[in-house]
Formats: sequence, C-alpha cells, structure tokens
Amino acid sequence: MKRSLVLLAAASALSVSAQSTLRVNQVGYLPDDFKAAVYMGAEPVDSLSFELQSAESGRVNLDSVVACAPWAPAEASARIYFSSVAAPGDYSLAVKDKATGAVLDVARLYIGSDAYSRHKLNELPLNYLRQQRCGYNPVHDAECHQHDGFVVLHDSLDGEHFDVRGGWHDASDYLQYLPTSANTVYQLLFAYRENPDVWADEYDAAGRPGANGVADILDEARWGLEWMMRMNPRPGLYFNQIADDRDHRFVGVPQADNSDYGRGGGKDRPIYPVSGKPYGLEKYKNRSNGEASSVAKFASAFALGAQLYAETDAKFAEELGRRARQAYEYALAHPGAAQTAPCVSPYFYEEDNWVDDMELAAASLGRLSPDESLAANARAYGSAERITPWMGADTARHYQWYPFINLGHFEAAQTDTTGVFASYYREGLEAVAARGAKNAFRFGVPFIWCSNNLTTALATQAMLYREMTGNTDFVETEAAARDWLFGVNPWGQTMIILPEGMVASSPEDPHSAMTDRVIARRPGRDWLVGGLVDGPVYTAIFNSLWGVHLRRPDKFEALQGPVAVYHDDYSDYSTNEPTMDGTASLSYMLGRLCGSSAKKTK
Repeated sequence: MKRSLVLLAAASALSVSAQSTLRVNQVGYLPDDFKAAVYMGAEPVDSLSFELQSAESGRVNLDSVVACAPWAPAEASARIYFSSVAAPGDYSLAVKDKATGAVLDVARLYIGSDAYSRHKLNELPLNYLRQQRCGYNPVHDAECHQHDGFVVLHDSLDGEHFDVRGGWHDASDYLQYLPTSANTVYQLLFAYRENPDVWADEYDAAGRPGANGVADILDEARWGLEWMMRMNPRPGLYFNQIADDRDHRFVGVPQADNSDYGRGGGKDRPIYPVSGKPYGLEKYKNRSNGEASSVAKFASAFALGAQLYAETDAKFAEELGRRARQAYEYALAHPGAAQTAPCVSPYFYEEDNWVDDMELAAASLGRLSPDESLAANARAYGSAERITPWMGADTARHYQWYPFINLGHFEAAQTDTTGVFASYYREGLEAVAARGAKNAFRFGVPFIWCSNNLTTALATQAMLYREMTGNTDFVETEAAARDWLFGVNPWGQTMIILPEGMVASSPEDPHSAMTDRVIARRPGRDWLVGGLVDGPVYTAIFNSLWGVHLRRPDKFEALQGPVAVYHDDYSDYSTNEPTMDGTASLSYMLGRLCGSSAKKTK
C-alpha cells in the first residue's frame, strides 16, 4: 500500500513566494501543440502585461490572456494562450507591471518537434519500474523476498507454500498487489502496441544494461506477466496480494527487508487469495463482494500479452491465451469486486467497480480471437459503466474506481461501428472539463489520493478520444492535464521525478523506502527517476492521515491553499510517493508524445 507510518518531526517555513508567478510546461511544447501558460499572483490581471520573446527573432504575439477566478492563496489568475507560436526554439515569457514596466517574473520555455523525444521521456518510467522489481532487483544486483509465500484466509489452502517470487513492489513499501500489477502490465503492453517504434532496447530481460533484441518495455511487461502466472498456479486459483501493512515497520533496501509475518524476520510472506468475502487478518477488514474485478484483470493482461508475444514466443503466447480464456470464464461466474487486504491499519485499495474490468477482458479476448459473444458482452459491460465514476465527481475513496481509465472502451471500439464507446469517452471528458472550466489551470480532477494517476488517465482518454474520432473538442483538456504533470500547476513543479538539470523544478525528496530517508540529490534519488508521485490531495485528506509530519521546512508553504496541498517532502506519503501503476500509466502518453516528435523530425 502506498504509505509509511513513520513519525517525523514537523517543520514549516516560508521559502517560495506566491507573488506574480508564471507556470509553463517545463519540458516543452510540440509545434502543433495546444499551448498555454498560467499566471497566479497578487496583482490584478488588468494591471499587468505579458510578453513572449523568441531567443531567435525577438518578441512574438500571444494569442490572448484570459483572467480567471483566483486559485487561492493567489489573489489573481490568468490563462495565457500562444498556440499560434510554432517556430522551434527557446522562448521567455515575462509578466510586467504596466505602470512601471518592472519585470515581476520570467519563465523559460522550449518549442520543438523534439520537445519530448530529446530527453527519451518515454523510457524514464521503465527506469523506475526496474528498481521496483521483486525477486531479483537489478538496481542492487541482489535477490529479495526469496521465501514467498504461505497462503492465508483460504478455505482449504491455509499455510500451504506457493512460489510467487518476482513482480514489482507496489510503491515505497514492498507489498505486491495483483490489481495494480495487472494494470501496470496492460498499460505497458498497450503503450507498445499503439506506438511500437519509439521504444529502445538497452537492457536485458533481467533489467541489467545490455541489449537483448527485445524492446525494454516488452521485457518489463513480461517480468510482470510471469509473476502473474505464478499468482495463478492452477485453473480456478487466483492470488490477489503478497504481504500486508505490517511491511511498513521496515524502511530500507528490499534485500534487507526483515518484516516478520509470524514466521521470523525476513522469512516468507503471506499470500492472500482473490476472495469475494470481506477479510483481513486483524482488526480491519475490506468490503469484497466478488472476484471479477481481479480475475478479469488476469484475463485482459494475459490476452493482450498473447497478442503481442505471438510472433516472438509462440509457446508463451499460447499459454497466455489459454490462461486468459480460463480467467474470463471464471470471472463470468464470480461477479463483483475483490479488494486488497488491510491488517494493522485501515488503509487498503477500496475498488468497488468491476464491469469495466469485464469489458476490457471481453474486448481484449475479442481482439485475440473474434467472437460475437465476446463483442456482445463488451457492449453490455460498457453500457453498465459508461464513464469511470471519478470523472465529474468531487471525491472518492482510495482506488474506489480502478483502473482510473476504462481502456475497454477503446478496445471494444475497434470492432464497433456505432461510435457508442467514443460517446462514453466524451461523456467523461465533458464532466471533467466542466469542473475545470472556471480555474486558470483548466484542472477538473478531484484531489483524492493519487490525483496524478487520475490526471494521467484524463490525458490518455483525451488522446484516445481524439484518435478514435478526429474530434478536437478536448484538446485544451488534454493539454491542461499533460501540462499539469510538467509544471503548469500551483506549485510549479513537475510531478514526474526527472533527471537533475532537465527542468527547473522536479521532486527532490520523494517518499521511498529505497532511499532510506536520505534527502535527495544522491544516488538513491536517481533510482526513482521516471516515477510519478501521487500528487496533491485535498487539505482535509492530508490533515486526517496517520503519521504525516513534515521533516523539513515546506518550500511551498506560501502556495498551499485551503483546498489542496502538495509537499516535496519524504514524510508526505500522500502526495510525494511514486507508485508502480501510476508510473506505468504514463507510458501511452509519453510514447505518443515521443512518437509525434519522431514523426515530425523524419
């Protein structure tokens, strides 16, 4: 689970000013991008002038400046449009006092067809995922968690041992979850299938430097698929989770994990089955009411894997296809949502929707082997949940509606001529766009835990909708979500951990057990490059969390508002912790952006 219960000393101090601040996409803009920046500050917009200067040709005209409702604590906000500016090069955006001509702030930006590809941005999430590997960790060149595991809370298998080594650690802790892992696998495979030409081959299957003739993204996806196969040791037996929140008592590198689950420190960890019954080993219990949400995730990931590995490893692909069909049939017979297991704390993944998983499983199997019954089921499940419910909502429980994007709509649309699945995407986009219409960031995502995962899902859905329909009604919504992740947000910081020196501001002190609470800018932080941090949360959520006390002065204190907060501080596991599935969900967006870059430079 994405959290640590370590108590640290509180501290706060003013280190960032909220006065006259410009926010731009710090990575850059493609020439044909929808382009916008944001002003937030104390001075009224009508008392200011905004100027865009090209390093090559001097001043260029902005399209417009639109005053917006202030984003507290700022007293004024504006959205600055410059989509018509397409000439490649370096630019500076300045805000000045009209009366005096004084420059109040300057932001640097880049426009170019290589804005994303020059940094190989699509490869960075794979860097993060490699250091999340369990079983063998290539970052440390060491094995970890070699005794896993023993079954708990099963009607007939309690205490039995199964080999479930491998996969990825979930976040800063070393828990492992089938729902997030299966989504990670699907996101990686999907990103490769949709943009196959942009992925490098610089690492081997074990995640060590050295090409092996396979795109690194496929190596990473296979690492997850092989673990999922071990979590499905025989037909009808599906495991959902390894370890539980007793894990949070340990902080350090994975090979040193000495967590004790009743069999001695550092020994085998518990394996929880997929279950349709509420469970938990100690005080806290989940609210499971079925098994389809998890088992259908097995089916969809296996089915997409069977598609993509068919030409390179026919035997592996055949086995994946067989397991996909078995899992789908099992899920059909066991509807409902399976949740992860809490133990000593009340936190768990509270997924309570499942028809989206069934839609994706049916549609993925349908692309593997066309079948009208699969297409009919995909249509039925798709109509049962037209939009992912967080879209347009003000709040949600932790991972209540997961995955955060319904890729089943896109898969099913490939064999549907009615346009109904595209209309579902449109409904969701309209709901989010309406929520964001009044603020300068055009940001309509609720500030629940892992808001950045939702933001990535939004950008992806907008991109897919545009691809499916050719409709450009939501290009601003798409750009706003993308730009939020790259610095166009109240805190002026990218939400992806980027290499030192790439941008003006990137997370420096992310929450990670790997770094052993060492402040950033040392090798431990480099392991986390590419990771997507959880992102801002409602202030009310932050104030209610267990064990969060900032360990150093808050550099964003002047920018923290009454609605939402973000802290670049190890201690804030709610906003500054990178996660496995959130990071993987960047893959399609970044692959597409780098693919667009590559096409334009050929």
